[in-house]
Amino acid sequence: MTRLNENQARLGWRIFNWIGIINQLMTARASQSLVEMKLPFPQFVMLNHFSHRPDEAKTVTSVASALQQPQPGVSKTIQKMLARKLLRADPAPGDKRSKLLTITPKGLDLHARAIAEFVPRFAESFDGWDEKEMEALVERLDRLKIWLDTKGRE
Repeated sequence: MTRLNENQARLGWRIFNWIGIINQLMTARASQSLVEMKLPFPQFVMLNHFSHRPDEAKTVTSVASALQQPQPGVSKTIQKMLARKLLRADPAPGDKRSKLLTITPKGLDLHARAIAEFVPRFAESFDGWDEKEMEALVERLDRLKIWLDTKGRE
């Protein structure tokens, strides 16, 4: 592991601080868009997680782990989504206590509608950016996301 100098360490903190502020501002803006759909932001986050691999069944434990959130809060959100038929729960083979969760067509549709609402709302954020700049940012953020999702958990 390469050791960062003091300036690099401070820049690293600044990057995370800016990402946190951007996340807060983005969440507030996104939440406003979701009001008409009666979709609380935590449920959108869950739909987003399930929509990436819609055929993959997940347990509450695996969702909590992937989102790095406490299981009780994830369970509560999942219960609300099951009641709305955005997710489906099937018994896990060999374990009657565990359920396998999948996103329903209704959940996929609501997720697609939310994304369609977000695209124009967030597009103006990138006025003055060219495609190359945006792709470079995505590449760097993806690198950071992958590290946090894998090595950052250790």
